[in-house]
Amino acid sequence: MKNQKILITGGAGYVGSLLSERLVDLGNKVAIYDTCYYGTNHIKENDNLKLVKGDIRDIETFEKSVNGIDSVIHLACISNDPSFALNENLCKTINFDCFEELVRISKKSRVKKFIYASSSSVYGFSDSDNVTEEHPLVPLTLYNKFKGMCEPILEKYLDSNFVGVVIRPATLCGYAPRCRLDLSVNILTNHAVNNKKIIVLGGGEQKRPNLDIRDMCRAYETILEADEKLINNETFNVSCGNKKIIELAEMVKKNVESFFNISDIEIEIKSETIDKRSYHVNSDKIKNILGFKSEYSVDDAIISLCEAFKKGYLPNSLTDTAYINVDTLKKNNVL
Repeated sequence: MKNQKILITGGAGYVGSLLSERLVDLGNKVAIYDTCYYGTNHIKENDNLKLVKGDIRDIETFEKSVNGIDSVIHLACISNDPSFALNENLCKTINFDCFEELVRISKKSRVKKFIYASSSSVYGFSDSDNVTEEHPLVPLTLYNKFKGMCEPILEKYLDSNFVGVVIRPATLCGYAPRCRLDLSVNILTNHAVNNKKIIVLGGGEQKRPNLDIRDMCRAYETILEADEKLINNETFNVSCGNKKIIELAEMVKKNVESFFNISDIEIEIKSETIDKRSYHVNSDKIKNILGFKSEYSVDDAIISLCEAFKKGYLPNSLTDTAYINVDTLKKNNVL
């Protein structure tokens, strides 16, 4: 896969900061379209990587930026439940209201592929051992709800010349240039390394699908190079496996203690905190149709964070709001 012109909305964020670099390394030209709420120091522009500071609600600027683009990867959104709780209307305008215009303009501009990053959280709660792409969507929060509501909008515009794909990723983990430390494995690892204590909320029995961020990037790369007939109007779960939160905590403890040669990390379980989200995602479809399977485990993601801490890539990780989406948005008066 090379010589494509790719626009990534939200490309300066957690996934985009790593994905954009990888796509350039593969021989593509990448445009990052982002409000830059989380900064730009990690973006290294060059002849093949350009940054456009723009809001996805600014359709005029988006239309200018998408001209001549082959593929759009739509990552931009307000990406967690706490942010929605602070400003529901603002989050709705970003995560849902402008989505159809982005799709419409992309098709009008002769974009060939539109890849939409939905979320496995659209499944909400399920006792099923295998939550496939056909499972009913039972969103428990507005973030989940609007992620799911965008999916059929994309479908309306698809044809043989405008190919659309929905990705439902698991909860991501691991190090990236713009790193988030407000995701389950990353939170646990940060506190294990820097507090020598892991606090497990909600009792720990709730299940989570997980995915190393490097495999997330590989999944997008796979979609970009896939036969259009195999992916058009398809939805794919992407996960490396499912674990209970308490199991993740135990994995973090084991890996951090081994990496730093210590043996004193404590795990504290707080059952009084309610967490209703629990689901067990099946990712066989993307493997069977596209041959994609994860190369990295949760253990690998934990080690990547340990290496980043050791190298000093994540300074002041317990206090700096830059690692926490909702805190950064509050600090910048976005919410």
